[in-house]
Amino acid sequence: MSEINWQPTASLEALRRRAALLADIRHFFAARNVLEAEVPLLSRRATSDPHIESIAARCNGADAWLATSPEFGLKRLLAAGFGDCYSLGKAFREGECGGRHNPEFTMLEWYRCGWDDRRLMREVGELLGRVLGIDDVRTLSYRALFQRELQLDPHSAAEEELLACVRRELELSFEPADRDECLDLLMSHRLEPAMGGGITLLYDFPASQAALAKVLDDDTGTPVARRFEAYVGGMELANGYWELTDADEQRRRFGADRHYRRDRGLAERPFEERLIGALAAGMPECAGVALGVDRLLMLAGGYRRIDEVIAFPIERA
Repeated sequence: MSEINWQPTASLEALRRRAALLADIRHFFAARNVLEAEVPLLSRRATSDPHIESIAARCNGADAWLATSPEFGLKRLLAAGFGDCYSLGKAFREGECGGRHNPEFTMLEWYRCGWDDRRLMREVGELLGRVLGIDDVRTLSYRALFQRELQLDPHSAAEEELLACVRRELELSFEPADRDECLDLLMSHRLEPAMGGGITLLYDFPASQAALAKVLDDDTGTPVARRFEAYVGGMELANGYWELTDADEQRRRFGADRHYRRDRGLAERPFEERLIGALAAGMPECAGVALGVDRLLMLAGGYRRIDEVIAFPIERA
């Protein structure tokens, strides 16, 4: 029988760096009176997001799923009056493997009551700058990035124009299915590498990519998703929203996710109607953000692969 490799893939130095980073994150929030909260990792509900797959489990003879993020649990606490809070722990996503992905990973997610996305962006910049020792923090709209690099407006460009841009800029073996896939491909393959060093906070995404964010008109009168993402050296680290608080609109979006999944032959699973109940009861106006801690540690320590900062990735778990 071949020898079983029981050792961690990360060095002991990297694991000590991880412990120090987790302690530093907790100190950051303690100084700001943001409370750490625990929410379930195992749920009777799965994500409806068509771009994220939940990992199935069994519990007491019934179907269950591992949490893809702590979002729904934290929002239910907000609706119950808990106040500013964060979660620092594990999340799980099917099919997440590669140099920057592992199916089990560490996520930091936090919510600020009474804040909008712009104010939360500043706090994200403060946390990243503190951990990474970077003073260069830039904010840039989604539109401005596309106009600067590709000379097109992602909000108003016709689908044919976006397809032509994809064909011109990228070498693909397939045709994108719709305008959002065009935008996502251009972002991941062409624009993220062009962001350069420093911290970039990208805001005002297309309304079609709102997910759980508010949709409001920008200063040109264009409906945009009040959502932002944080990048360092072209690596995405965080995704934040000025959170949707409208229960009816949230129900509509969950329904749209289910139709999208059905039309593409993806698994349909029970969505989190308890979040609808929390919104209907009156979740406060707030902004929230999720941040990948493993990627943050990779950048802080100069590591190239996620298995260099995780003791036991899925191949050795």
